[in-house]
Amino acid sequence: MQEEEKNIVAAAPKADWKRFFNYKWIVGNIPFFLFLAGLAVLYIYNGHHADKLIRKISTSEKNIKELEYEYKTIKADVIFRSKASELVKAVEPLGLREPKLPPVVLEGNKK
Repeated sequence: MQEEEKNIVAAAPKADWKRFFNYKWIVGNIPFFLFLAGLAVLYIYNGHHADKLIRKISTSEKNIKELEYEYKTIKADVIFRSKASELVKAVEPLGLREPKLPPVVLEGNKK
């Protein structure tokens, strides 16, 4: 008799989970299953959106660094070309020269 009781006690937990997974229970919980499916879709969408945003930010940072380097190069070139010695070299082909004599003040008739 003890063996029969053990078999009944052992069979009881197996019967408990079968009782929850019947047709009526499944149909009654369809809205909850749809809610879970919706959450899963939102979770997947959020992951893809975050990856896309990270790639876009990375590309923007790369472009900003390239533009920053270009700005620094151009700025250094402008500063170099605006030095007095470079200006003299640049205007020499136009026939302009640096004056050797100090400027002369012209005084005219005062009326």
